Amino acid sequence: MKIFVFSKKKIYVCSIILFIALIVSSIYVEGYSVVKSNNNMAYNEFDSKIREIYNREEKVAYLTFDDGPTSTITPKVLDILKSEDVKATFFVIGKSVENNPEIVKRAYEEGHYIANHGYSHNNNVLYKNKESFKSEIKKTDDVIGKAINVEDYCSHIFRFPHGFMSLSYKSKKKGMLCVLSEMEYTYIDWNCLNNDSMKKYTKEQLVENLKKSSKDKNTLVVLMHDTKDVSNSSEALKDSIDYLKSEGYTFENFYSLIEKDYNHY
Repeated sequence: MKIFVFSKKKIYVCSIILFIALIVSSIYVEGYSVVKSNNNMAYNEFDSKIREIYNREEKVAYLTFDDGPTSTITPKVLDILKSEDVKATFFVIGKSVENNPEIVKRAYEEGHYIANHGYSHNNNVLYKNKESFKSEIKKTDDVIGKAINVEDYCSHIFRFPHGFMSLSYKSKKKGMLCVLSEMEYTYIDWNCLNNDSMKKYTKEQLVENLKKSSKDKNTLVVLMHDTKDVSNSSEALKDSIDYLKSEGYTFENFYSLIEKDYNHY
């Protein structure tokens, strides 16, 4: 039997390495974790920043992708975002997260914001009553948390299917705002899009649509989809990013608006 003897110097060095590793791992785990909190002051601050997002003077683009994840398109989007060093926000559908948990985990670990788009994307279910609305959000948070191994996950941002601004179910959506607030949730629509869900466009047309939609705006919340139900935004994504960079935009996701003391972020 071999007996290993460690000098005091080796023990000291190993202790330092272990201490640094623990610090790094805690920063990594807490750096992107957004969980349920009782910090109403932090929630109110975050809600205010979302509501005032379009008043910023800097040229900032928030790329957002709805209706995923999908096994065919979301990985392509993530590959492009990684190569361009751009962080985005994904408004995911709960049932799709259950089908593709590893893709959500990858997006989360690469620094993208995983936000809530409801579990079913079915308005009849979502707006049936307040309990159904709350359940759709909670179920989505639960499956996200399971996919990324974060207990009590809460994204704090919801995107209404088809947007809050749309006229469909308008009165019901207004009635659900109090539910969102009770759950420490806010919502956000968009002010820029490439119309990828409207009809079949070429990648050149998608970029042109984005150019027109972004004209004379400082803050851009860009709506795209990581699906190929109508048009495939992944084909136009790199050119879209290149254009926005050429126009002087920097890229952020909604982590940048969350206060550092907002529980685990």
